[in-house]
Formats: sequence, C-alpha cells, structure tokens
Amino acid sequence: MRLPDFRYLAPASVVDAVTMLASEGPEAAIVAGGTDLYPNMKRRHQTPKTLVALRRVRELRGITETADGGLRLGPAATLSSLDRDPRLRARYPALATAVRSISTPLLRNMGTIGGNILLDTRCNYYNQNHEWRRAINFCLKCAGDTCWVAPGSDRCWAVNSSDSAPVLIALGTRVRLAGPRGVRDIELESIYRADGIAWLDKEPDEILTDILVPPPGTARSHYGKLRRRGSFDFPVLGVATHVTFDGDRVQSARIVLNGIGSSPIRAPAAEALLVGQRLDHDVVRAAADLAYRPAKPLDNTDLEYSYRKKMVKVYVREGLLAVAKDTP
Repeated sequence: MRLPDFRYLAPASVVDAVTMLASEGPEAAIVAGGTDLYPNMKRRHQTPKTLVALRRVRELRGITETADGGLRLGPAATLSSLDRDPRLRARYPALATAVRSISTPLLRNMGTIGGNILLDTRCNYYNQNHEWRRAINFCLKCAGDTCWVAPGSDRCWAVNSSDSAPVLIALGTRVRLAGPRGVRDIELESIYRADGIAWLDKEPDEILTDILVPPPGTARSHYGKLRRRGSFDFPVLGVATHVTFDGDRVQSARIVLNGIGSSPIRAPAAEALLVGQRLDHDVVRAAADLAYRPAKPLDNTDLEYSYRKKMVKVYVREGLLAVAKDTP
C-alpha cells in the first residue's frame, strides 16, 4: 500500500506550526511519529493534502521537572524515551508499564506520547484495507452511512485503544492545547468524547503542547492490559487504578477503563465506595462489582465482548490488590 500524495511542512516552533496548520485549513493534519497516521493514510482512512510535521519542534520534546514536583512530558517525546526515563519509572510505574506495553520496540522508537493520547479510534469494520471496506459499502466512520457494530445507531462505536490515556487520566493529568485563538489548559479527561468519529474535544487547528503529570504524593497506581498476544496488540481492555492513602485507608481513588468504549470510562460508584475504606478483599470485590456496571463493550474489536466485560471485574480486582500490596 502506498501513501497518497501530500505536501510536507516542517516548522521549527509551536508558533510556526500553529500558523501553518491554520493557513492550510481543514485538509491539513499534524504528524509526529506517524505510526498511526501513515498506515491510516495508506488505507485511505485519512487523506490530508498537507502534513505539518512536529519532529523539528524542540519545545515539544523531552521530559522536565515541574515546580510542584510533577513531570512535564513533551507530546513529541518518543515512547521509548519515556520508558527509559528513571524519573518516570520511579514515580509513575503504572505509566511506565502502560508505555512499555504499547506496540513493539521499533514502533515505540518512532511513536510519541502525544500521538498515543490522541490515537484514532479503532474498529473491526474500520481498520481494514480500502477494498475490504468498499465491499461492505464502507462504514459510518469513513465514507459510509452505517455503523456495522450497531446498524440501528446514529453514532459510531469505534473504541479508544490508547494505553497511556487511562493511566494519565487516573493520575489527574492536565494538558495544554495551542491554536490560533490562544492556549487552553484543561484536564486530560475532558478532552475525550464518547463518539467514535468525533472522539476528541480538540479543534483541528489546535496542537497538543504540554502533558502535565502531577506529583504522585502518597498515591499508588497500577495498569492492567488484556490482549490476545502478549506483545504488539492494542488493548481490548485496559484498567488503570490510582489510590491515594491516609494511613491504611483510602483517601481518594480513580478507576479508569479503556478499550471498551469510544472514550476512557470512569467508574465513579466504585471510586466512591473505596473512600475511607481499607483495601481488604471484601471491599475490593465490591468495588470491582461496581466498576463492572458502566463497562458495555460491543463486538467491535478482538475477543468476545461478553468476555471483555467479565474481565473488568478481574482486572479491577487485580489492580486494587496490587495497589494495596504496595502500601507501606
């Protein structure tokens, strides 16, 4: 498969990148590592006329300390560079685990953390070659008028398959977006929409410039990933658990599920149950039962959707028990 023709622009600063993206209009797209965009272009999922490349923008790379003791991740930092960073491994082991689970070493050398956060949604009917999709008259997400996962639905049910997103949301991460109208500083969680087509609350001419991870404090985190193969595969379920303790009792908790909906999914009832409790087996089991309820996977990716739903209990339970084990 060959890439379609396109114009390639290589700005050296965020200001230049924003200007180029705005001037090129809606037929332009941003590319960093290209590990998701280029295959999609080859399959004609996206056919931008212009690519604004971020590889030369130094301010978008690297990992730096923030004044409050957290970390600022440059969105163009490669996944491999995050995996190698001793600060990330020591302070945010769940995030390091999630990053290390993404794809293969070769692709992690190219892929970026920003690209994984903004990853296109996926579906069995969408992520096929052009000829295969044409044979079914395409799908609602690209060139068709029917969502083959739920033919009676008026929305696309493609799933969010980012490994880093649920962990970063659980950690309380904020992001900055720069565009022609200025800079927005928002919670990462608020950037996602429950729609397989319009899955991001981000304007086409905005660029992700900063990923701000708060200091871990007394919190403990865990990430578990369900997939058919132990390497390469996207998650068909990803579960991030993040618990802050006051002594041996839970002060606050976040449980974030991914790979089973068009956006990462919080489990607020389970989170509320944990507050003030010791993480004994009965409490953990009850929280896992509550986290199971908002999980409503469909037949749009690998493995049986009923099995993926059942595994929510297992992965939430394992995550909370791991967090409890790590508590001093």
